[in-house]
Amino acid sequence: MQVLHLARTLALTVIISALLVFCVELIVRGSLEQTLLFFQQPFRPGWTTVVIFALVLVFLDALLGRAHHALLLVAPLALLLAFIGHQKSLYLGDPLYPTDFLYARQIVELTPLLVRQRPMSAVFMVIGAIAAIGMLVYAWKFWRRRIPALSWRARITRLGLALPALVFFGSIMDYATFSWARDRLQIIPIMWDQKENYNSNGFAIAFALNVPMAKVLAPAGYSDKAIAAITRPEADNPVLPAEKPDIIIVMNESFWDPTRLPGLEITPDPIANVRSLESGHIFSPEFGGMTANVEFEALTGFSNAFLPYGSIPYQQYVRSPIPSLATFLKSEGYATKAIHPFGGWFWNRTPVYQAFGFDTFLSADNLPPLASRGPLVSDKALTEEIIRQADATHDPFFIFTVTLQNHGPYEPNRYWDTSHTVSGNVSQTARDSVLSYAEGASDGDKGLARLIEWAKNRERPTVIAFFGDHLPPLGPVYIETGFMKDQVAPRKAPLPEMSLQHETPLVIWSNRSGPAENIGSISPAFLPLHVLQTAGISHPYYTGFLGGVREHFRVVDRNMLVTPNDEALPDWSRAKEIDPEIRDYRLLQYDMMFGKRHAAPEFFPETTGKPVPAT
Repeated sequence: MQVLHLARTLALTVIISALLVFCVELIVRGSLEQTLLFFQQPFRPGWTTVVIFALVLVFLDALLGRAHHALLLVAPLALLLAFIGHQKSLYLGDPLYPTDFLYARQIVELTPLLVRQRPMSAVFMVIGAIAAIGMLVYAWKFWRRRIPALSWRARITRLGLALPALVFFGSIMDYATFSWARDRLQIIPIMWDQKENYNSNGFAIAFALNVPMAKVLAPAGYSDKAIAAITRPEADNPVLPAEKPDIIIVMNESFWDPTRLPGLEITPDPIANVRSLESGHIFSPEFGGMTANVEFEALTGFSNAFLPYGSIPYQQYVRSPIPSLATFLKSEGYATKAIHPFGGWFWNRTPVYQAFGFDTFLSADNLPPLASRGPLVSDKALTEEIIRQADATHDPFFIFTVTLQNHGPYEPNRYWDTSHTVSGNVSQTARDSVLSYAEGASDGDKGLARLIEWAKNRERPTVIAFFGDHLPPLGPVYIETGFMKDQVAPRKAPLPEMSLQHETPLVIWSNRSGPAENIGSISPAFLPLHVLQTAGISHPYYTGFLGGVREHFRVVDRNMLVTPNDEALPDWSRAKEIDPEIRDYRLLQYDMMFGKRHAAPEFFPETTGKPVPAT
């Protein structure tokens, strides 16, 4: 009789699990057809997911002591994660990763901006959340009053059934190791294409496969001998001009050319100054967000292409000193300052900048009050603060600044005193959103003009670099104008499409030689190379090794390499033979970030205890 009761309970649990998994996939995919396809196709592990959910429910029932009680815990959590995953995919184009919760505070802090853009949606979400919590509390109390407790024998039986199976499934989720059982269950880790990974394996299993991704494995062939075999730069020590140039790099939030939107006319030109000085473009590895990943490349000369898909180096990997432009310039007597007018915790910048070798990080925590335009600190006020900091610094300096004003979302009527007009055959909401964005981009453009005006009157040599980290998250505007088919750019596409949707303007300017020219479209990792070349500075890694890589490739993306002649090499990481330049690049990066730092003495001599000049 007890066996029959257990069988009925397990059968009902499987049915409940199937319904729950179906709802999760429907929310994430946003398509009934695609959800049905997930369960119908034999090479997709839909029913394996159902079994896993059923085992989790049985296991938690045993711990809670009542049949089907775990549903009140698992269902709300699974459905909430599915909703968050759908929203992230909708606005940023990427699925939800376990590591996203490392920066949950960032999302909370940006909530006021999101509420401003969609106030009614926010109201309904709050009401829905309150109602859901109330219903959950009521259901919990009702369940405990009406459903009898399981006997200890029944609880032990459930644990004995579920626990070994869950341990088994957990053991096969490390995508970096081969699993015969995982292959038989049609769970195929597609870590190089996360959109397809989630589409094929389903939300729950793909999410679980990404749990180990914070672990970075050594590239094939990594050893001290492999590092020793990498071609050494001709000059093994940095060389600087007698008069060291001051260097300012401004990464302007979401700075892009909105006149690229087809069918729209924006007057006057919102980025006229940048257009007249443009040196090239940054080929951003991100779209609509993930600023810190672009920043990581621009400061270190390392590439996200060699790190696990979806990882965030600032959150996961920067736990000890890592060489950067700041490390190098500090060793040469420069005062090194980072400025960002938001909290120092955002993207974990306070410890990261310290690990990168910055003397000072000026954030909202210690900056003087700066004027806002719209909801955020204005680019004009921040530019004046850069100038104030520069004028107060007597030593050669390196100032790296991340702006804030033009952070999305771009709700209509963000500014009451607009100076542009937007016309075109799109909805009024789309025109208003573009106007809000263009006004912010124009303020960034004027900020660059102000910096250059100031630098022209300086006696000291000064180099200024200015670029956007990624395209703005304009959402439906892209679809209405026909710029893209979806609200977010794909991670993999032909080179012309990728260039259109990932390029942001780049200016590198010197008060001695004017704007650098014909740089082309480059990965952010090559920014240190071109900045130092413009400054007349050589370094064994930043201008030596990276210069060699740049001669072969102008873009190093995880899904594509691009040569200076615009030849695209897609899916390079899956090839049997990897280009020697890229192989050595990956080996060097792993060695300095995770390995034994065999390369430090010859490629990063400033990290090996070399005395820092007096300042």
